[in-house]
Amino acid sequence: MTRPLRVAVVGAGPAGIYAADILTKSAAESGTDVGIDLFERMPAPYGLIRYGVAPDHPRIKGIVNALQRVLDRPGIRFFGNVEYGVDLKLDDLRHFYDAVVFSTGAEKDRPLDIPGIDLDGSYGAAEFVSWYDGHPDVPRTWPLRAREVAVLGVGNVALDVARVLAKTADELLSTDIPDNVHDGLKASPVTDVHVFGRRGPAQAKFTPLELRELDHSPNVEVVVHPEGIDFDAASMAAIRSNKQVEMVVKTLQEWAIRDVGSRPRRLHLHFLEAPVRVLGSSEVTGLRTERMELDGDGGVRGTGQFTDWPVQAVYRAVGYLSTHLVDLPFDHTSGTVPHQAGRVLDLDEQAMPGVYVTGWIKRGPVGLIGHTKGDALETVTSLLADAPLLPAAPAREPDAVVRFLEQRAVPFTTVDGWRRLDAHEIALGAARGRDRVKVVDRAEMTGICRP
Repeated sequence: MTRPLRVAVVGAGPAGIYAADILTKSAAESGTDVGIDLFERMPAPYGLIRYGVAPDHPRIKGIVNALQRVLDRPGIRFFGNVEYGVDLKLDDLRHFYDAVVFSTGAEKDRPLDIPGIDLDGSYGAAEFVSWYDGHPDVPRTWPLRAREVAVLGVGNVALDVARVLAKTADELLSTDIPDNVHDGLKASPVTDVHVFGRRGPAQAKFTPLELRELDHSPNVEVVVHPEGIDFDAASMAAIRSNKQVEMVVKTLQEWAIRDVGSRPRRLHLHFLEAPVRVLGSSEVTGLRTERMELDGDGGVRGTGQFTDWPVQAVYRAVGYLSTHLVDLPFDHTSGTVPHQAGRVLDLDEQAMPGVYVTGWIKRGPVGLIGHTKGDALETVTSLLADAPLLPAAPAREPDAVVRFLEQRAVPFTTVDGWRRLDAHEIALGAARGRDRVKVVDRAEMTGICRP
């Protein structure tokens, strides 16, 4: 390929930045010059790491250092505060780029169809995560009025939500939580957080490290209810074949038989309890679960035995869904864009020339952050294989898209602007003896990025 390849990546979270990283390296190995522009709806990069990872997980947020090195690479530009579908659309991108990779992730809550789920006091985990992570597009306050709370689901997100709800606010001062989040958590009257999973401990989706972190708080007693610790043939097979499952089960068994201590707050883990109804008339007054039993093949069946739990709030953490992107096909059941090896397929199941997907919008919100590297490699391999046949974009010069955004008065941010915001947040933290204090307001973020 003689002409340089121009590629737009929509979404500057881990999936998009990994795609840019692999694309620049693979292109260099094949002797292809490539210029990559990342477009991000938020003024700051890093997507899920900034707005989806619990604030008390600095080890995961350390991934930012590696991602920043990619953004600093020659030939890669960052355009923040640019919303696909509003500020520019697919035809616009095709005008400036030979290929477009969508990596917009998943930030909506998957619905849970049980009676009462829409009552006041019933929330999606994604909404709560956005609040405590200081997302600029959600309200600054959160109704933390419940003394007893239910969290539905046994994945890592469910544990994050439960842990943040159960911890005292001052325990989180070592993190980057914004002032409004600290104030909200400080006023919370919570004493008990109950996590419910409909299947057994061997089918839990959280990792051993996430589980053990629950027990690190000096203010939170972790209580595993022993009646849910049960195993069938499929469970035992999973334990024998998977080291992580074995570690999770071992920890839960140890916690189930230990004496309950006297820490002021309690975080309860219930297995084989399926939520069937949120109780209340206008607001949440309880949760009804049905006792389940293992069926021998890794599934569960109901026993007809019900329990009403006196909770005043319910958080569902049963999965995320991606948002339908303008001008792209979408599978509303899986929450993904139809594709073949990363090539987007139209309604006739034909590849849309020069249009690709990677990350959760491609495969659904499963796996850990590092798993998106495999997605990116497959997509980039397809893109580079197609590159010689892709038509050249009409306006390929790098400044053309800058003029387009300026003409539309889009207040886009750059990687230099992000550095200013990064330094500003670190300075806010240093003034209070903290590593960082996150800026929440979008206009304030943009103003700092664009002095």
